[in-house]
Amino acid sequence: MADILIKNGTVIAIDPERRIIADGAVAITGDRIVAVGATAEVEAAHPAGEVIDARGMAIMPGFVDAHAHAGHGLIKTLGGGRSDPWYQACRGAYTVGSTPEFWFAEAQLAALERLRFGVTTGVSLLGGGDSIMRTDEPVYGDAHMEGVLGIGTRSVVAVGTTRPPHPLTYARWEGETRTDYPVSFDQQFATCKTLIDRWHGSHDGRLHLALLTPTLHRGYRDAAGAQEAVEQSRAVKAYAEERGLVFTQDGHTKGSVRIAGEIGILGPRTLLSHATGLDEEEIAICAETGTTIVHNPSAVAAILARCPVTELLDAGVTVVIGSDATAPDRSADMFRHMQQCMHYHRTHFHDPSWLPPGKALEMCTIDAARVLGLESEIGSLEPGKKADVILVDLRRPHLYPAHMPEFRVTYFANGNDVHTVLVGGKVLLRDRQPVHVDQDAVLDAAQREAELMIDRLGLRYALETPPMFWGHSRDLDVLE
Repeated sequence: MADILIKNGTVIAIDPERRIIADGAVAITGDRIVAVGATAEVEAAHPAGEVIDARGMAIMPGFVDAHAHAGHGLIKTLGGGRSDPWYQACRGAYTVGSTPEFWFAEAQLAALERLRFGVTTGVSLLGGGDSIMRTDEPVYGDAHMEGVLGIGTRSVVAVGTTRPPHPLTYARWEGETRTDYPVSFDQQFATCKTLIDRWHGSHDGRLHLALLTPTLHRGYRDAAGAQEAVEQSRAVKAYAEERGLVFTQDGHTKGSVRIAGEIGILGPRTLLSHATGLDEEEIAICAETGTTIVHNPSAVAAILARCPVTELLDAGVTVVIGSDATAPDRSADMFRHMQQCMHYHRTHFHDPSWLPPGKALEMCTIDAARVLGLESEIGSLEPGKKADVILVDLRRPHLYPAHMPEFRVTYFANGNDVHTVLVGGKVLLRDRQPVHVDQDAVLDAAQREAELMIDRLGLRYALETPPMFWGHSRDLDVLE
């Protein structure tokens, strides 16, 4: 006997056969799927203690967001798109302006946003990714993990080291008292190892760790600490290989992939974010090394230069979608990012045939699971896999008439159409409401910690409406 039977829905399985079952069902026992098929057949073979009627809904695997930033959730509107206050907030919060309570509250807010949008697994870089990581002490990563656990989603948390020269100044707070201290590369690396030992693969596999180092760009050889940066990247990559972890870097563009290849940090476990402005040689390097790419079509980086997704795919490179959330101009809604991805590349080629919606859907389900090394567990609805399942309500005006559901969920749906979410066989969202979480308490804690961070860093001015917000054709102070 199964524990849960989801029936009468349209199953979009993303399984090897890419089945779409018009009147389909999914049976769940414990945290795993035991059957996927026609409702009549599954119901007869797997009676269940709890039955969820998915009539009028799509039954799908939960989305996988392959790139986002922990911490950004409490900073996302600061500066109104202006570069200076935004980066000041990020640099400050991720070194001297945050507390464990900040990281716990932000983790809860971000995980709740993901949950409500049907994102059951997400990558979160513990800070600014390419520049500043909150890896001076394990307490901040611990707080983030505890926050995610309280919501119930899965998380791959990328921790790592910052750009040399070191040491870098960090601070801890006791009440209103700030204590600064220097942090070396070795201390950051030790913090990462502690978090990996403590959390990787824990809580029924809901929490994983990844490692990262700053991306080296053209001209890096002339920068202070260049040789140190190379040696440190190699050391962190080697440790990731030793522990079987994903190694990721943020902000690759215009020659940086070639540099990464030269210093020996590419390979099947390497996931590069953004990857804009790649030339033919760099595309070939990714294909030859098995390196994977996470495309962030809604990010500012995608405006400044194009990620050649279609060329990478045609070369045999696995490319997935990330939200790069949250930031002044984007959320964790993967429906939005799929649609942006398709439009982005079709506009480039002036041709609507590029990136069919099925490919976009694969890029944030099974393909994203694969680049994280989790394809045997998540990313599709198949017997034996973890029961990470979302129900998307198709009986809504913008999703009618009821034809071709695989097109409707990709072209027309948005995160607010997600009705029910299960992670590991547990119902976490029902009728668009979190089941085990006090949403108001999460929101109130997020507001409180954001206000405290703003005051610690003197960022009240960043809450003012930008002077060119109204009545102008261009805001000259937006993010670069």
